[in-house]
Amino acid sequence: MPTAIAVTSLDLVLPAPDRHTPPAAALQAPEDAGLEASLAEMTGLLERHGYVVALVPSSLPVAFVRRLHTVRAILESDRIALLDIDLPPLGTALLACQLRQLSVTDFSPGVLASAARLLAHYVYAGALLGSVARLDRVPVSLKTHARSWVPGSQFAVMANPAPYLARLGSERAGGAGRGAGAGRSGGGGGGRSGGAGRSEASRSGGAGRSVVARSSVGAGLPPGPDFGTQLTFARGQLASDWVATDLAPAWQVQGVLESPLPADSARWWGTGRLVEFAAGIPDIAVLYQLVASVRRAQCHWCGLELIGDRCGFCAAPLAKAAA
Repeated sequence: MPTAIAVTSLDLVLPAPDRHTPPAAALQAPEDAGLEASLAEMTGLLERHGYVVALVPSSLPVAFVRRLHTVRAILESDRIALLDIDLPPLGTALLACQLRQLSVTDFSPGVLASAARLLAHYVYAGALLGSVARLDRVPVSLKTHARSWVPGSQFAVMANPAPYLARLGSERAGGAGRGAGAGRSGGGGGGRSGGAGRSEASRSGGAGRSVVARSSVGAGLPPGPDFGTQLTFARGQLASDWVATDLAPAWQVQGVLESPLPADSARWWGTGRLVEFAAGIPDIAVLYQLVASVRRAQCHWCGLELIGDRCGFCAAPLAKAAA
C-alpha cells in the first residue's frame, strides 16, 4: 500500500485526477472523536499503509494540533509525519492531491514527506474577495482598507507564492509585496522543473523562489505561473465569474475545475464574500521529475531519505556533512 496522505478535514480532499490516485484520509477533529478513537484511527492507517504523511494547516485550531502530536507521542511512532503547511485551504487541498498522486510512485516515505515543502512553492493560491477589512494573511494598506467599504468593491489577492493585492478595475496593482520572496509555506526543495517551468536551482532550499511570474493582462490581475497548471476554484458568497472568465485565460491554464468551498476558507480570508482559487501542476510526470531532480540525503536522526534541508518525519535538519 502507498504512504497514506492525511488531511484535517474532508473538504480538503479534492476528487482524484485519475483512477490511480488514492484518496486522502480525513482525520477526525477532537470535538468529533475522543483520544481513543484518534489513536485507533492512526493505528489503522499505519497498519494499512506503513507510513502517514499528515498536512497540518497553520490555521488549524490549537486543540487539533495538540491532538495530532499527542497521538504521535503515545504511539511512539517515527512513521508519522506532521507537516506544517501555511497555504490557504484550497491550496492545501491541491497540495494534498499532488502528494496523493506521487504516493503511488517509487518515492520513499521520507522523500514524499519532504517533497511537500518543494511542491508548495509551485502552488499559486489566492482569492477574489468582496472585502479586505478583516484580511490579515496579506499586508493591506489603510487606503485599501478604506476602499473595502465602497459598495461593490472586489479585490484580487494572492497568498502564495508571493503576497499580492489589487483592487479590480484600478489601473495600478496595489501589490502587497509584488517583489516579495516566495510564499509562507516554508523553504522548499528545488532542482530542474523540466516541463513544469524554466526555473532551476542547484539546491532544494530555494527552488520555489526561482519561479518566474508571468505578467497577466488586465488591471488587477495577479502575475501567474510560468509553467503549465490547472486551476481549481471554489465559490463562496460572492457572485462572480472573474476567476473562470478573466484569471484562467490570463494565466493560460490547462483546465479549470470547480470544487466546494472548504469550511475554513471564510475564516482564513476574513470574509465569506469570496471565490477562492489555486493553480498547480496537474501532470504526475512533471511532478515526479521535479521531485526526482533534487539531490537526496539520509536523515542522520531517523535514517529516512529526504530532500531539502529538513526531514519531514522527525524534523531533524540536514547534517552539515550532507549539505
